Amino acid sequence: MNYRIWILSLILMLALGVVNVFSSAQDDVAEEMERLEVSAFDNPKRPGAVFSHDDHNEKAGLEDNCALCHHVYENGKLVEDESSEDMSCSECHNVKPDDSNGVGLEAAYHRRCIECHYEAAKGPVLCGECHLKN
Repeated sequence: MNYRIWILSLILMLALGVVNVFSSAQDDVAEEMERLEVSAFDNPKRPGAVFSHDDHNEKAGLEDNCALCHHVYENGKLVEDESSEDMSCSECHNVKPDDSNGVGLEAAYHRRCIECHYEAAKGPVLCGECHLKN
């Protein structure tokens, strides 16, 4: 009888361990997901795009090239290897394009993301694939 209880206890502990591992992995993924900021828009049409920054960069092979997305321009020219990753996109890109920067915020997001996805023939290109409601 004790043998059966011991076996059942062992099976229960293993099952709980497996559930705990999967639960922790899901928590890690949920923590890594980021939503792009849309507070610069008065009435956003959709929620900000959602993606895992680290997973995206790893899959795209961008670990050491933050400036590809987080670029810096001075006097209309791209500054090589200079990154704006500590800044909000809306600090340079206004919601409505003007003389200071001819590329509006929405266009900046879409051009940078979607054009790269098309060129690489990978990644989402439809609105609902990036702008998830939940």
